Amino acid sequence: MFALALTDDAELRPLQPWHADEFLANLDRCREHIAPWVGASFVATDAASARTVLQAYADRWARDDGGIWGIWQRGTLVGGVLLVSLSTVRGVCEAGCWLEPAAEGQGLVTRAARVVIDWAVRERGIHRVEWVTRAGNERSIAVARRLGMRRDGVLRGAAPVPEGRADMEVWSVLAPEWTA
Repeated sequence: MFALALTDDAELRPLQPWHADEFLANLDRCREHIAPWVGASFVATDAASARTVLQAYADRWARDDGGIWGIWQRGTLVGGVLLVSLSTVRGVCEAGCWLEPAAEGQGLVTRAARVVIDWAVRERGIHRVEWVTRAGNERSIAVARRLGMRRDGVLRGAAPVPEGRADMEVWSVLAPEWTA
Protein backbone atom coordinates (compact mmCIF):
# COMPACT_ATOMS: atom_id res chain seq x y z
CA MET A 1 0.00 0.00 0.00
CA PHE A 2 1.16 3.53 -0.75
CA ALA A 3 2.12 5.44 2.40
CA LEU A 4 4.65 8.17 3.11
CA ALA A 5 6.01 8.64 6.61
CA LEU A 6 5.42 12.12 8.02
CA THR A 7 6.79 11.36 11.50
CA ASP A 8 7.68 8.22 13.45
CA ASP A 9 3.99 7.61 14.14
CA ALA A 10 2.15 9.36 11.29
CA GLU A 11 1.81 8.72 7.58
CA LEU A 12 0.14 10.18 4.52
CA ARG A 13 -1.98 7.91 2.30
CA PRO A 14 -4.56 8.35 -0.45
CA LEU A 15 -8.03 8.65 1.06
CA GLN A 16 -10.39 6.47 -0.96
CA PRO A 17 -14.18 5.87 -0.95
CA TRP A 18 -13.64 2.58 0.88
CA HIS A 19 -12.28 4.64 3.81
CA ALA A 20 -15.74 6.21 4.32
CA ASP A 21 -16.24 4.76 7.81
CA GLU A 22 -12.81 5.98 8.98
CA PHE A 23 -13.43 9.37 7.36
CA LEU A 24 -16.81 9.69 9.08
CA ALA A 25 -15.28 8.73 12.45
CA ASN A 26 -12.59 11.38 11.93
CA LEU A 27 -15.20 14.00 11.05
CA ASP A 28 -17.27 13.02 14.09
CA ARG A 29 -14.25 13.71 16.30
CA CYS A 30 -13.57 17.11 14.74
CA ARG A 31 -16.91 18.27 13.30
CA GLU A 32 -17.47 21.18 15.70
CA HIS A 33 -13.81 22.16 15.51
CA ILE A 34 -13.64 22.40 11.70
CA ALA A 35 -17.24 23.43 10.93
CA PRO A 36 -16.50 27.19 10.98
CA TRP A 37 -13.65 26.75 8.50
CA VAL A 38 -14.73 24.20 5.87
CA GLY A 39 -17.62 24.02 3.45
CA ALA A 40 -20.76 22.23 4.61
CA SER A 41 -20.56 19.79 1.69
CA PHE A 42 -17.24 18.47 3.03
CA VAL A 43 -18.46 17.71 6.55
CA ALA A 44 -20.26 14.40 5.96
CA THR A 45 -22.82 13.37 8.57
CA ASP A 46 -23.34 9.67 7.78
CA ALA A 47 -21.63 6.81 5.98
CA ALA A 48 -23.39 7.52 2.69
CA SER A 49 -22.41 11.20 2.64
CA ALA A 50 -18.85 10.34 3.71
CA ARG A 51 -18.60 7.96 0.77
CA THR A 52 -20.08 10.63 -1.53
CA VAL A 53 -17.41 13.16 -0.48
CA LEU A 54 -14.61 10.66 -0.98
CA GLN A 55 -16.06 9.48 -4.30
CA ALA A 56 -16.18 13.09 -5.51
CA TYR A 57 -12.45 13.39 -4.79
CA ALA A 58 -11.74 10.01 -6.42
CA ASP A 59 -13.58 11.29 -9.49
CA ARG A 60 -11.53 14.50 -9.40
CA TRP A 61 -8.36 12.41 -9.22
CA ALA A 62 -9.51 10.36 -12.23
CA ARG A 63 -10.19 13.60 -14.16
CA ASP A 64 -6.80 15.01 -13.06
CA ASP A 65 -8.41 17.99 -11.33
CA GLY A 66 -8.04 17.34 -7.60
CA GLY A 67 -7.32 14.77 -4.90
CA ILE A 68 -7.47 13.94 -1.21
CA TRP A 69 -4.99 12.27 1.14
CA GLY A 70 -5.46 11.20 4.75
CA ILE A 71 -3.11 11.63 7.67
CA TRP A 72 -3.04 8.50 9.82
CA GLN A 73 -1.44 8.69 13.25
CA ARG A 74 -0.86 5.43 15.12
CA GLY A 75 -3.31 3.78 12.71
CA THR A 76 -6.14 6.30 13.14
CA LEU A 77 -7.24 8.81 10.51
CA VAL A 78 -6.78 12.22 12.17
CA GLY A 79 -7.13 14.60 9.22
CA GLY A 80 -5.83 15.22 5.76
CA VAL A 81 -4.84 17.47 2.93
CA LEU A 82 -6.50 17.96 -0.40
CA LEU A 83 -6.22 19.60 -3.73
CA VAL A 84 -9.61 21.26 -3.94
CA SER A 85 -8.85 21.99 -7.57
CA LEU A 86 -6.02 21.31 -10.00
CA SER A 87 -5.66 22.69 -13.52
CA THR A 88 -2.55 21.69 -15.41
CA VAL A 89 -3.81 23.80 -18.33
CA ARG A 90 -3.82 26.96 -16.20
CA GLY A 91 -0.98 25.76 -13.96
CA VAL A 92 -2.98 26.52 -10.82
CA CYS A 93 -4.23 24.44 -7.91
CA GLU A 94 -5.84 25.10 -4.54
CA ALA A 95 -4.65 23.14 -1.51
CA GLY A 96 -6.48 22.76 1.79
CA CYS A 97 -6.56 20.73 4.98
CA TRP A 98 -8.48 19.57 8.02
CA LEU A 99 -7.27 18.09 11.31
CA GLU A 100 -8.83 16.95 14.54
CA PRO A 101 -7.77 18.84 17.69
CA ALA A 102 -5.89 15.90 19.26
CA ALA A 103 -3.41 15.91 16.36
CA GLU A 104 -2.76 19.66 16.26
CA GLY A 105 0.58 21.22 17.08
CA GLN A 106 2.73 18.40 15.68
CA GLY A 107 3.38 19.81 12.22
CA LEU A 108 1.40 17.04 10.51
CA VAL A 109 -0.60 19.29 8.18
CA THR A 110 2.45 21.32 7.18
CA ARG A 111 4.45 18.16 6.41
CA ALA A 112 1.56 16.58 4.48
CA ALA A 113 0.82 19.75 2.53
CA ARG A 114 4.50 19.99 1.57
CA VAL A 115 4.37 16.51 0.06
CA VAL A 116 1.24 17.24 -1.97
CA ILE A 117 2.36 20.72 -3.08
CA ASP A 118 5.79 19.42 -4.03
CA TRP A 119 4.13 16.74 -6.18
CA ALA A 120 1.84 19.33 -7.82
CA VAL A 121 4.72 21.68 -8.62
CA ARG A 122 7.41 19.17 -9.61
CA GLU A 123 5.37 16.35 -11.16
CA ARG A 124 2.30 18.12 -12.55
CA GLY A 125 3.92 21.39 -13.55
CA ILE A 126 1.74 23.60 -11.39
CA HIS A 127 2.97 27.20 -11.37
CA ARG A 128 0.71 28.68 -8.67
CA VAL A 129 -0.55 26.94 -5.53
CA GLU A 130 -3.34 28.75 -3.71
CA TRP A 131 -4.47 28.36 -0.11
CA VAL A 132 -7.88 29.93 0.51
CA THR A 133 -9.04 30.18 4.11
CA ARG A 134 -11.67 32.02 6.06
CA ALA A 135 -10.34 35.24 7.56
CA GLY A 136 -9.57 34.61 11.21
CA ASN A 137 -8.58 30.96 10.77
CA GLU A 138 -5.22 31.53 12.42
CA ARG A 139 -4.13 27.87 12.37
CA SER A 140 -4.68 27.61 8.60
CA ILE A 141 -2.99 30.96 8.01
CA ALA A 142 -0.01 29.76 10.06
CA VAL A 143 0.27 26.68 7.81
CA ALA A 144 0.23 28.90 4.71
CA ARG A 145 3.05 30.97 6.21
CA ARG A 146 5.10 27.88 7.11
CA LEU A 147 4.68 26.70 3.52
CA GLY A 148 6.30 29.94 2.33
CA MET A 149 3.10 31.40 0.93
CA ARG A 150 2.35 35.09 0.63
CA ARG A 151 -0.97 36.70 1.39
CA ASP A 152 -2.44 37.91 -1.89
CA GLY A 153 -5.47 39.58 -0.40
CA VAL A 154 -8.98 39.24 0.95
CA LEU A 155 -12.09 38.26 -0.97
CA ARG A 156 -14.65 40.29 0.95
CA GLY A 157 -17.95 38.56 1.67
CA ALA A 158 -16.97 35.69 -0.62
CA ALA A 159 -18.32 32.71 1.30
CA PRO A 160 -21.82 32.02 2.57
CA VAL A 161 -21.82 31.02 6.24
CA PRO A 162 -24.69 30.46 8.69
CA GLU A 163 -24.26 33.97 10.08
CA GLY A 164 -24.25 35.63 6.64
CA ARG A 165 -21.11 36.08 4.52
CA ALA A 166 -17.45 35.59 5.42
CA ASP A 167 -14.27 37.12 4.08
CA MET A 168 -11.76 34.67 2.59
CA GLU A 169 -8.00 35.20 2.58
CA VAL A 170 -6.05 34.06 -0.47
CA TRP A 171 -2.46 32.92 0.03
CA SER A 172 -0.18 31.54 -2.67
CA VAL A 173 3.25 30.32 -3.60
CA LEU A 174 4.66 30.27 -7.13
CA ALA A 175 6.77 27.43 -8.51
CA PRO A 176 9.99 29.53 -8.64
CA GLU A 177 9.51 30.36 -4.94
CA TRP A 178 8.71 26.81 -3.87
CA THR A 179 11.25 24.98 -1.73
CA ALA A 180 10.05 21.75 -0.18
